[in-house]
Amino acid sequence: MNEPDQRKDVTQREEPGRPEVNGRPEANGTPEANGTPEAIGTPGANGTASAGGVAGPAALAPAVRAVLDALAEGAERRGGPLPAGTPEELAAEVARELAAPGEDALRRLTALLAYGSADPADPACAAHLHCPPLAVAVAADLAVSALNPSLDSWDQAPAATEMETLLLRELAALVGYPPGAAGVVTSGGTESNLMGLMLARDQVLGRTSGRPLQLGGVPAGVPRARIFASAAAHFSVRRSAALLGLGEDAVVSVAVDRNLRMDPDALAGALRASAGRGEVPVAVVATAGTTDTGAIDPLGTCAALAAEHGAWLHVDAAYGGGALLSDRLAPLVAGIELADSVSLDWHKLGWQPVAAGVFLVRREETYESLARRAVYLNPADDEEAGYPSLLGRSLRTTRRADAFKIAVTLRTLGRDGLGRLVDACHDLARAGAEAVRAHPRLELHADPILTAFLFSYVPGDPARADQVNAGLRRRLLREGRAVVGRTELPGDGPGRVRLKLTLLNPHTTVDQVERLLHAVAAAGQAEEDAL
Repeated sequence: MNEPDQRKDVTQREEPGRPEVNGRPEANGTPEANGTPEAIGTPGANGTASAGGVAGPAALAPAVRAVLDALAEGAERRGGPLPAGTPEELAAEVARELAAPGEDALRRLTALLAYGSADPADPACAAHLHCPPLAVAVAADLAVSALNPSLDSWDQAPAATEMETLLLRELAALVGYPPGAAGVVTSGGTESNLMGLMLARDQVLGRTSGRPLQLGGVPAGVPRARIFASAAAHFSVRRSAALLGLGEDAVVSVAVDRNLRMDPDALAGALRASAGRGEVPVAVVATAGTTDTGAIDPLGTCAALAAEHGAWLHVDAAYGGGALLSDRLAPLVAGIELADSVSLDWHKLGWQPVAAGVFLVRREETYESLARRAVYLNPADDEEAGYPSLLGRSLRTTRRADAFKIAVTLRTLGRDGLGRLVDACHDLARAGAEAVRAHPRLELHADPILTAFLFSYVPGDPARADQVNAGLRRRLLREGRAVVGRTELPGDGPGRVRLKLTLLNPHTTVDQVERLLHAVAAAGQAEEDAL
């Protein structure tokens, strides 16, 4: 296990001239705000107090202060992007703490969680689409947790129901949809992709069979259904096909170029071949922002080909949808407005706490197969009397008011403010790519499109490239020095393993990215020396 000073060159934070986003709120001088024993020695000190009602905030204040103090304690102990040591060592500590009861459990376990977390706010934590949430969004999320509205009926969430409706109208306009679009806030891209493909199945196969699929299922004798997605599409596309009863084999993998962008000629050929076999093209899934390279498929061409073959177009913009916030990057997703459905994730390039996914459809009537009537939630006479229901918008019944934090963030920063954060991360990725080019032991795969790029360490023995690159990443994890992504390029044989930086912290500096890359190279040399 390394000494703390061995990690400083990777993790120290230098943020001159950058705005403070994550500062802790000042205490208001009351015992409740400062977490003193006087605030705790009243009803609810044993954990039974409610966070809601008129008295809820006073009961919540000392607990929140304890959490804030424990978060700082755990982060200080961690001293870097993740805890040093092995998974087994951390698992043993978690087991010990969970086995110890006591009224200090909130403080102890929060400190442990903070210590044992990968911190996306640390400049050396740059592996995944795992953003550091904005303080304003986290505070908004706390309000939702305290009030606990559920969006399966108006009488459980009066204001939140209206807020989600208006937010989705705003986001549909951001995508470029005309009036008449509809949608829902989801748990993320996986749920959104499932919904898009479910509606595609219901619309296209329902049209083919002449009968609503939600009633009788996919009838026997219908030609084989096909879904077309790039070889770099998210794995949830195949999982969704399985869940929808179409089978993973229904997904046709379309070839990609070196940047993992769908080849439009390959898509056209795959659709023609499928039609020639008498199959039904249910959907084309275009990716706007692949997880590895941020590649964006040719959305306009995909829309034209889908329309030509009567297929639904779903755009998975869970990552690349953040480009809509940036004047500089928005042209990359031109054509997204032509999609029948779209996935967006605000817990990626939107800096929200998980979960903050969004699913949108271009035409509200295509949502018909999800509509449900539950007399204890959305009776018809209530809706006729003006009490709206969102029950038929989601696959879930009980549903958290996750739209609130997105709405608060948009009102606070606006599209322009969020767009500046997107551009800052894009600038970091471009600077990081140039730093890779300048390093004698690192090799860049391709220029970044959004905020991620692939690269590799170049060992003295090329035959050991995959082994060394995979090993250096684990070495950095074990030492608690950095969280770097790892993926594999399509194809066969050695030389496919690539490292990945996904830069989602707009307050990281170029110097910090360069130090991270030097740490990667040093770990690669250490791996070579250990072989």
